[in-house]
Amino acid sequence: MAKIQYDEFIRMRITELRLKKNVSEHRMSLELDKSGSYIRGISSGAALPSLRELFNIIAYFDMTPAEFFAPTESGDSQFHRLCERLQELPPADLEKVDLFLDWIIR
Repeated sequence: MAKIQYDEFIRMRITELRLKKNVSEHRMSLELDKSGSYIRGISSGAALPSLRELFNIIAYFDMTPAEFFAPTESGDSQFHRLCERLQELPPADLEKVDLFLDWIIR
């Protein structure tokens, strides 16, 4: 995120995820137990969520903070599919993959 501001990233990411979930700003606000204009205020740049509320928003999208802040490519990309498969491996197998990647890169 070289030139992009963190507040702008948060606004854009919330909007992206909200649209992907196909939920309106008003409905999302109410489902977060906030006023109907809460998400609109964030999206428009008038406000930013507190840290606690940001974690509530991330949980609303059923994701981890890592997934929110470091999104992988689209779900149908090879990179994304590989990441999902890697998450299913036990630690011993991840070590093997890591060694194999070291061998490929050299």
